[in-house]
Amino acid sequence: MGVLTVGKIKAKLSASLLILFASLLVGNTALANKPNVEARNEVFAKDHADQYDSWRATSESNKLGGGLDEYPDMVILWAGYPFAKDYKKARGHFYAITDVRETLRTAAPMKDTDGPLPMACWSCKSPDVARLIDEGGEDKYFEGMWSRGGAQIVNPIGCADCHDTASKDFAEGKPALYMSRPYTARALEVIGKPFDKASHLDQQSMVCSNCHVEYHFDGKNKAVKFPWDKGMTVEKMEEYYDNIAFSDWTHLLSKTPMLKAQHPEYETWSQGIHGKNNVTCIDCHMPKVQNAEGKLYTDHKIGNPFNRFNDTCASCHTQTKEQLQDIVATRKEAVRELKKKTEAQLVHAHFEAKAAWDAGATEEEMKPILMDIRHAQWRWDYAIASHGIHMHAPEVGLKILGTALDKAADARTKLARLLATKGITHEIALPDLSTKANAQKALGMDMQKLESDKQEFLKTRVAEWDANAKKEERLLSK
Repeated sequence: MGVLTVGKIKAKLSASLLILFASLLVGNTALANKPNVEARNEVFAKDHADQYDSWRATSESNKLGGGLDEYPDMVILWAGYPFAKDYKKARGHFYAITDVRETLRTAAPMKDTDGPLPMACWSCKSPDVARLIDEGGEDKYFEGMWSRGGAQIVNPIGCADCHDTASKDFAEGKPALYMSRPYTARALEVIGKPFDKASHLDQQSMVCSNCHVEYHFDGKNKAVKFPWDKGMTVEKMEEYYDNIAFSDWTHLLSKTPMLKAQHPEYETWSQGIHGKNNVTCIDCHMPKVQNAEGKLYTDHKIGNPFNRFNDTCASCHTQTKEQLQDIVATRKEAVRELKKKTEAQLVHAHFEAKAAWDAGATEEEMKPILMDIRHAQWRWDYAIASHGIHMHAPEVGLKILGTALDKAADARTKLARLLATKGITHEIALPDLSTKANAQKALGMDMQKLESDKQEFLKTRVAEWDANAKKEERLLSK
């Protein structure tokens, strides 16, 4: 062996540093392979036990139902759109992946290239979305069809959707809130609320706007875009959509270019009394509570504030739980009644528009009528798609539904006049719409085949997705 000189020692150190640097660049070390976004919620079960256990308790919100079963008229309102196949009340965050896989809206795509829905339909369902955007950018994430993401997007809504789990602050037990979806950050800047300059209080609601918002699919890749360019009210978003001539689909019966509202809770909350007084989503749905040792933590079992009345409502309100429940129930019933009246008018309008087309109406004659139908249903949908609008902003919901009812009535008045010019003066009869099954039958929908295809998809394709994700350790448990 030769003698190690100072020069040789320096050379060896330099070579070692070069090897280490190169390994970091090409990803040959554990450090280089460590993801910036950790999507597996179970990873944080030990260090954030209280938060994790309360998050996992969202599995207790497990009831499906409602939706089309309760309001079969909605099948007609969404005729020609996936929501006419299946729409149920939302369950807890724990079921986000399960529910989007099982709904008939996503159909039964057996190949990565199969439709009908784009990749963007995963965007509110999982921290894996944040991981994929972090790894490859937005353009790569949005590319292709929904089925392409099945083996990658496997963990339900959780930690990394709201928290920068790779940060030092998070490791030290601090919230480390961050904007996991770049398109949301851009939308907030459009309305003058950049996330990075917001207070921690404002950020608590802003992270919820990653998902609880109205949006549409934009451009070749069908990327998520919020329609906030002109403002966040229903009228301003309506103007935005009209100006770009956007529609989600063309109605099967009336041939109206339709808009489908998503779940604009952030918008309606911000316009209601809670939002105006900066009572955040966290205050009502994720209150600070004590664990067995008396330590405060944020309860991640997101649900009805009345279930934890003393930690939520009672922090501000002097009324009893029963008194507040009565007030909310009254407002909910008022919204429900106006909702049903608007739906009935819209159902008639769609069938009457079909009768006008069948009688030889021209596009020019139908244009103002279709615009009334479009605006009426958009406003109805915006109000009813906003979960808890009777709690967040009941006056906003009632006003919007009132204008929706007016516009539906305008459409029907114009249709009656137009139909009379075509020699049709009798009332347009409706088929039996008393149940979801009857309404779907009236539209000629083969529900038995849709259900059969979905079951085969769940047994084969979804099983493959999970097996692949477990093998590559993207999924730790189920």
